[in-house]
Amino acid sequence: MIREIVLYGDPVLRTKGKRIEKVDDSIRQMAADMIETMQDADGVGLAGQQIGEALQITVIDVSEVESRPSQMWINGQEVDPKEHMPVVLLNPGLELESDREIGTEGCLSFPEITAEISRAAKVKVKAQGLDGNPIEFEASGLLARALQHETDHLNGILFIDRMSSASKASLAARLKRMANAGHE
Repeated sequence: MIREIVLYGDPVLRTKGKRIEKVDDSIRQMAADMIETMQDADGVGLAGQQIGEALQITVIDVSEVESRPSQMWINGQEVDPKEHMPVVLLNPGLELESDREIGTEGCLSFPEITAEISRAAKVKVKAQGLDGNPIEFEASGLLARALQHETDHLNGILFIDRMSSASKASLAARLKRMANAGHE
């Protein structure tokens, strides 16, 4: 089922998600709904907060983005990320590499707004899967960027918080209008 995507201005986007202690049918259904919602919106990631659920759950699928490649390693072996998409991560934690790179980001909760954001070039993620088993992998490229963006969402951090002050200033009026619209 396609869910409504929460837009900037809704306080749930600033809420740190609760840890998911037990995977049940409602969590599995939420994950399926999130994947369907993300794909319908042509997104590469979606966090629980973006469908109004302040929980530590995110879905990511970078398999359709040819212009921004991703790399993925499982147990030190490089694998094709497409074979592991979409990925559902519960309670994810990230280790960030110190090397940073600037890249363009958008967000389904901020329609038509993009900005250049500095992120770690490579990350290691540890999470839980829908089967209850641990998931661990390393990523770079768009996948690493999406993991950082979505994990931020799970902690109530938005990509506008990571923008340069100049970018944020240039978008201030639009962001204010969006925030006010989100409270109506």
